[in-house]
Amino acid sequence: DACCGSRMFWFNKTNPDVVFRDCREHDEILTNGQHLVVKPDVFGDFRNMDFEDNSFHLVVFDPPHLMVKENSWLFKKYGGLNKETWKDDLKRGFSECFRVLKPNGILIFKWAESHISLKEVLQCTDQEPLFGHKTKKGGTTIWVAFMKN
Repeated sequence: DACCGSRMFWFNKTNPDVVFRDCREHDEILTNGQHLVVKPDVFGDFRNMDFEDNSFHLVVFDPPHLMVKENSWLFKKYGGLNKETWKDDLKRGFSECFRVLKPNGILIFKWAESHISLKEVLQCTDQEPLFGHKTKKGGTTIWVAFMKN
């Protein structure tokens, strides 16, 4: 998991088969009363992963998708995008995810169209998605699957 955050969508948040990676660490009660814990196994940025080429069969890429203030509870919970560099950040992230995937490996990409459309985001990679699915009718979250060529 290239940017695991608080591991929200994982059924087993301590799965020994998963390398949880993030560039943030938090353990605090947010202003909305939620206890937020962000504790990656590996501390680091998804734009520059220190793994060998062709290391993983599966990579999950759920990058920040909001442009919010750094001191907000939303930023603490989900991270945030930089308005000036988001395209380059996502290009570098996709590139790193595909680099560490083994040939024919699978990339699962999660995106919420809160501020930026999936169409714009998919322009940040030259890889063709296999398929995608919105999480619910009228929802903004979309899951997309890729296979490394």
